[in-house]
Amino acid sequence: MLNVTLRQLRALQAIYSSGKISSAAKELGLTAPAVTLQLKQMEEEAGTVLFDRTADGMRPTDAGLAFIDAAQAISERLRLLQDEVDAIKGIRKGTLRLGVVSTAKYFAPQLMAGFMKEFPDIEMTLATGNRQETIANLKNHAVDIALMGRPPKDVPVRAMVFGDHPLVIVARPDHPLAGLRDISKKRIAQEHFLIRERGSGTRVSLEIFLGEIPGRLDNLGTEMGSNETIKQAVMAGLGIAFISAHTVASELETGRLVILDVVGMPIRRQWFSISRSDRVKSPAMSVFESFLLDKGAMYLPLLSTLYPDAAYEKDGTTR
Repeated sequence: MLNVTLRQLRALQAIYSSGKISSAAKELGLTAPAVTLQLKQMEEEAGTVLFDRTADGMRPTDAGLAFIDAAQAISERLRLLQDEVDAIKGIRKGTLRLGVVSTAKYFAPQLMAGFMKEFPDIEMTLATGNRQETIANLKNHAVDIALMGRPPKDVPVRAMVFGDHPLVIVARPDHPLAGLRDISKKRIAQEHFLIRERGSGTRVSLEIFLGEIPGRLDNLGTEMGSNETIKQAVMAGLGIAFISAHTVASELETGRLVILDVVGMPIRRQWFSISRSDRVKSPAMSVFESFLLDKGAMYLPLLSTLYPDAAYEKDGTTR
């Protein structure tokens, strides 16, 4: 494949993203015949078809997907090369694409603002999604670093802890269990739960927590698509929720929600900074990871306001 050019790979990516030769040509500022020629040359080099021409547009074959993955990796490496050259020249600038699971969106903007204040010449973008979407962005080289609760197992990663991530059960202040102490797991399992979609980190943790109760996972609860919807549903009295404490900090402080005192709660997880281990770490990534280690926990909601009976260090971690 040594004869494949960067121009051809860019054409391939444009065809894949737009689904049409004409749209790819417009995106690249070329004519449609020129893009068609580049695709034809790549297919001749590969000795196989890279796209199926269908009525719905251009669909990549298995070989085409392999080419696209290589094109994305090459584009990413060239972007990192620019950052590395700038670092060698002593220029403290670069780009950083941050991806966060939806639970982290409650503190990620403040964390970004703190970082950008110290490193104003590093351009940052933020992509928010559920766990599966964030992992897909890592796989596709769409983000440099992801913040999430559990490192993925199906992609090679570097994982670094930067703060505590407590999971709690919340209810309306007038819920019958509000104010009670040491609620048993068996008792709380009788309640109706409002839950996230399959594969989400909080749902997996809830399944583990209730897994020892026979039959409880057969009907876990009512599924909802976002933490915001779940919070509103709990406040409306539709059920209780097992949720990240960081997503309900505001509601707890204003008294719109309360944490139920359940035996074994809160479940203490951790926040991880995740990057791919099979790619070179850019200077911007290194600086951001150092920032997270030193100051990341400071941008998490103050846990002592959520758990006044517990002991916490000033950086937000438990003692």
